[in-house]
Amino acid sequence: MSQPAHQLEQHPSWMQKYIDSPEEQKKIYRRTLIIVVIAQIFGGAGLAAGITVGALLAEDMLGTNSFAGMPVALFTLGSAGAALIVGRLSQRFGRRTGLSIGFTTGAIGAVGVIYAAIASNIFLLFTALLIYGAGSATNLQARYAGTDLANKKQRATAVSIAMVATTFGAVAGPNLVGVMGSFATSIGVPALSGPFILAAAAYLLAGIIILTMMRPDPFVISKAIEAVKASKPEADTPSTGTMNKRGVRFGATVMILSQVVMVAIMTMTPVHMGDHGHGLNAVGMVIGIHIGAMYLPSLVTGVLVDKVGRMTMAAASGVTLLIAGILAAVSPGESMAGLTIALALLGLGWNFGLISGTAILVDATTPANRAKTQGSVDVFIALSGATGGAVSGMIVGFSSFPTLSVIGGVLALSVIPFLFLFNKN
Repeated sequence: MSQPAHQLEQHPSWMQKYIDSPEEQKKIYRRTLIIVVIAQIFGGAGLAAGITVGALLAEDMLGTNSFAGMPVALFTLGSAGAALIVGRLSQRFGRRTGLSIGFTTGAIGAVGVIYAAIASNIFLLFTALLIYGAGSATNLQARYAGTDLANKKQRATAVSIAMVATTFGAVAGPNLVGVMGSFATSIGVPALSGPFILAAAAYLLAGIIILTMMRPDPFVISKAIEAVKASKPEADTPSTGTMNKRGVRFGATVMILSQVVMVAIMTMTPVHMGDHGHGLNAVGMVIGIHIGAMYLPSLVTGVLVDKVGRMTMAAASGVTLLIAGILAAVSPGESMAGLTIALALLGLGWNFGLISGTAILVDATTPANRAKTQGSVDVFIALSGATGGAVSGMIVGFSSFPTLSVIGGVLALSVIPFLFLFNKN
């Protein structure tokens, strides 16, 4: 049904030139990608802190590694709630509002972790990690901003550009563990809280960049453009609110499986390495390479998803994660080479799954429901990560790291039956 003309006139005058001009839309698209790239560099540094030393901090406070997966579980659980809120805020007010609030909340959580480490208060640590998770959720949702004004053949590439920018901060973060630990000690706080000092500053800067630079908001413009298109008699679709629910479910499944497997194995790798005599710098290097593999191949992955196909790359994700799990299981704990390759493949498999799944999800939605749906799906992604983080410590505690790795790899491969089911229907 077409919108009445008086409703179309409600768009502010400044917005009209963007609605009318494809060239102006391209300019916003390119500008948005630049802004997201800058913000993601800082956001990547912020999320790396919890991944690298969160488990070690909890193990140090609790005196056992049975619950060492709790920090990752908690900040991914916190990111679930944040994903829902950021998605709703973005749907109503635009990406700028949702993302800037999310990054700032993550910075507040990082400060809370620092205070918990100083006070050696495990309950404060767990609470602060929940809040810190907002930064992780926001960093993940920022990838959607680049797709708002992208056409179908650009969407995976747009996601990949946003993700590859995360590499710079995410790889630098773990490799600054030793430096930040020394800095923390020099100012009288525990060494393991040092990376969270970096996280607080990085998330805050990312929020400021989004808040001050993302004008005009790409999502607000995309909603206005879609509303105008739907109002025209020659519009191809009768409503902007239609959504391919089957596509949403499959895209979500690909991302959820990738997330739970990656988080489970990654969470316990620092503890596994510590048990076999590896120092903090060695752990930081392996995790840094892992995070680099999560994000650095994105430009190539994005092109492959757009050119080769979403489904092919989704299947490649499951196979790559299976290989990573098997290699992590058979590599001796003392082998830096084996663990490094396994964690690199783990990151690459996650990269394939996240970009292909994101593209499937964006294809299946419209601006009228996109940000809200993206936020809801990211809730389940975060919850799957929380489950993987929590269960990983228990599996290792009751069995072993190799057992965890094999279970994770086999679970990842289940994406292929889902793929056949999706295509059959």
